[in-house]
Amino acid sequence: MTVPGNDQPPTVRQLRLVVEADDYDAAVAFFRDALGLPEQAAYSGDGDARVVILEAGRATLELANPAQKRMIDEVEVGRQVAPRLRVAFEVEDSRAVTERLVAAGATVVAPPTVTPWRSLNARLDAPAGLHLTVFQELCDPAERAALDGFGTDA
Repeated sequence: MTVPGNDQPPTVRQLRLVVEADDYDAAVAFFRDALGLPEQAAYSGDGDARVVILEAGRATLELANPAQKRMIDEVEVGRQVAPRLRVAFEVEDSRAVTERLVAAGATVVAPPTVTPWRSLNARLDAPAGLHLTVFQELCDPAERAALDGFGTDA
């Protein structure tokens, strides 16, 4: 695959989000054990330094302007809540995952809600200070592209 408008292959091979977790053990239990992200590697060093790298499937970077961020908060939550950075995970069943994550220590900000872009999105505050969306796609990309206001910039 090449970058649109450029005949060079993409240079980025992986997106890795690095999060400092004050309660490391609770964060690992939440993201690895409750959310189900498989452990790829773990390392430890001097002074109790520890890190775990968890697989999260395919990575994308979603860039939104301030108006879009406000609109998403309104649709999913009904008010402005998200900080500048929000982490979203596509899951098979938003309702079941939301229940499992709440049992593991997350706080529901908004329950699973059907969005205009045809996904079922829940908002949670999670360990390590992360604001999360768990979303379940309710239609395929071709169906979504046919909806008003959807398509690509390319």
